Amino acid sequence: MARIEQRVRDLVSDDAEMESVVRTVLDRAEDGEVKWVDVRDELSSGQWGRLIEKGVLVDGDAGFRLADAEATREALENGTAGTSTVSASATGSDDDEDSSWSMWDKGAAVVSVGLMAGYSWRPMRDIIGTAMDVALGPLNAALPFYAVVMILAVVTGLYSTLLQANLMDTEKMGEYQEKMKEIQERRKEAKERGDDEALDRIQDEQMEAMGDQMGMFKEQFRPMVWIMFLTIPVFLWMYWKVGIGDPSSGQFGTMVLPFRGTVAWKDKVLGPVQVWIIWYFICSMGFTQIIRKGLNIDISPTGS
Repeated sequence: MARIEQRVRDLVSDDAEMESVVRTVLDRAEDGEVKWVDVRDELSSGQWGRLIEKGVLVDGDAGFRLADAEATREALENGTAGTSTVSASATGSDDDEDSSWSMWDKGAAVVSVGLMAGYSWRPMRDIIGTAMDVALGPLNAALPFYAVVMILAVVTGLYSTLLQANLMDTEKMGEYQEKMKEIQERRKEAKERGDDEALDRIQDEQMEAMGDQMGMFKEQFRPMVWIMFLTIPVFLWMYWKVGIGDPSSGQFGTMVLPFRGTVAWKDKVLGPVQVWIIWYFICSMGFTQIIRKGLNIDISPTGS
């Protein structure tokens, strides 16, 4: 009973409209059972699906039944006093989701797109390369170029991991994945028993879930904006330093690669990809994994 009561409260706290939805289902239920056709004029398919998803409604003999009608009614009665605040909190929550990208995030995205022009526009590349050389030039003068690239790979891997860990809501993404998995399972079951009505309803749920998918994409891309904002200047400096704009090009010597032997930094290894790019990505991927293990950071989606 306590679990159903808490689930109903969670539904109402997340979305104030769900209170009237649950009341409608309670009113229309006969002996605890209710069919979609009985409530579809007052409920959306998404709201009906959320009741099933949360376990408030379960399979019945002729349709669906309330898992615990008494607990569901109790949750509404106990939560009525907080109904006015629920609406405000839900609205605030929606506003927060709509504005999950702050002005700073949007500004970083615009600047990152502008910085990418440096790869093809020499004036910008020279400006960024010269500016970054003020900070990175002394490091390059003190160490071999391969060591400088390794250090930059460690630094970029560190802040990339921290940004992903702090800006990505892995719990929310995990909930979305579980929701999609549950919808697919119900679709499979409905298809096996030939329930066309249920298939239509589930298809509506899937269409509504597309909006959630876009939200998850935004959640994943948000840290990438800041990673690009910080990494593009570093990458452009290396691009500039190996001879694209720096007059000291060609002074960094060579390095030895497996299966290729001694190669120059601008030699092409994989198609048009040059040695310095390969070396950076090898170092970046390796050190990023070490950093994640060392800091015990997992950015994969997790369930609630």
